[in-house]
Amino acid sequence: FQMGGLGPMFGQMGHFVRYAKEKVPYGIERYTKESHRLMQVLEKQLSQNAYLAGEYSIADMASYPWVHSMVGFHPELAENTPSVRAWLDRVGARPAVQRGMAVPKLG
Repeated sequence: FQMGGLGPMFGQMGHFVRYAKEKVPYGIERYTKESHRLMQVLEKQLSQNAYLAGEYSIADMASYPWVHSMVGFHPELAENTPSVRAWLDRVGARPAVQRGMAVPKLG
C-alpha cells in the first residue's frame, strides 16, 4: 500500500501542486483526487485497527512519514479523517519515530 500507493501518489501530488514550474491542471486534479482517496482508505483501515496491519509494524513505519508530510503540506487531506489523525498522534508519540523524524534535520 505504501510502496504502490502512498509514496508514488503523494509524491506526484506534491510535485504537481507544489514544485512543478508549470501548473498542469490534469496532474494536479489526478493526484489530488487519488491522494484524497488513499486518505479515505487509511481512514477506513484505521477506524477498525490501531495500526495499519493491526499491530505496530513496518507498514506504519513506512507510511507515517508520507502521511505526516502530506498533512503538513496539505492539511485539507486530513479533513474528515479522525482515525488517521489519531494514528498520526499515536505513531508520532513513539520515541523512536521522533528520533527518526529528526534525521535529517530539514530547515
